[in-house]
Amino acid sequence: MIRTLFRSLEAVHGMIYFAPEAESRYTSAGLDRFGGYFASRAAALGEASAEVVIATFYNFNPAIVRARIPQAWEKVTPQRMLELRWEAADEALKKVLPDDLKEITELARRAAERAKETLSGRPLFAAHARLPWPDETRLQLFHAQTLLREFRGDGHLAALLRHNITGIEALVLHVGTGDLPAQVLRTTRAWSEEQWAATVADLQQRGLIGEDELLTEKGRELRQGIEDDTDRMAAPAYDVLSDQEKQRFVELATPLSKAVVDAGMIPGRR
Repeated sequence: MIRTLFRSLEAVHGMIYFAPEAESRYTSAGLDRFGGYFASRAAALGEASAEVVIATFYNFNPAIVRARIPQAWEKVTPQRMLELRWEAADEALKKVLPDDLKEITELARRAAERAKETLSGRPLFAAHARLPWPDETRLQLFHAQTLLREFRGDGHLAALLRHNITGIEALVLHVGTGDLPAQVLRTTRAWSEEQWAATVADLQQRGLIGEDELLTEKGRELRQGIEDDTDRMAAPAYDVLSDQEKQRFVELATPLSKAVVDAGMIPGRR
């Protein structure tokens, strides 16, 4: 149920990483796609170093992070990046979301506020948790799901560390589910073909993926353990909601994410 709750509203936040409304604003600030992504998501941390971004984002090639951070802060302040992200989210979401968002926003905000009671070990979430709530209901919903996404994300990194899985290994294991082609995750995280091939070979040697590069039974068990750990660590955010409210959350959120996906705002999703 925890994963269903998260996924039901996921696209309302996830679209910000692909929205042309965001990219055009970041370009105007002098940043390319990677620079805009790193700076906009890390802006809540202040002028974060490359090392902090590498640690909190986890699965990107460190070389691409160091090529963009901290140079981005020479072009734009973290506060301005936050403003640009809010502007982009508002412009993008108002095209697809209905005006009546009060009930789902109240539920999502309650969950996000509950998550704030569990800050320990969640640095990227904690950075976003300090940001003030916007006045506009649509942006409140975006911010609530941003908080829930980073709350879950920090827990996911803890699960990966617990199972001794590196960032690139996590990507190869994800590809091993058959959900996404390797080219997508490799290029969007800036890993070379050589680095990817070496990781594939290592995971094959460890018996986690087969010659077809899909998960073996051992690999499926490992990945399932990571996902289960992630769900357990994400659960406290939603504990504030009753079972009936959780069902209502999914009922209200699912059409909103569908509207975002149907509008083509998240590549590869339909």
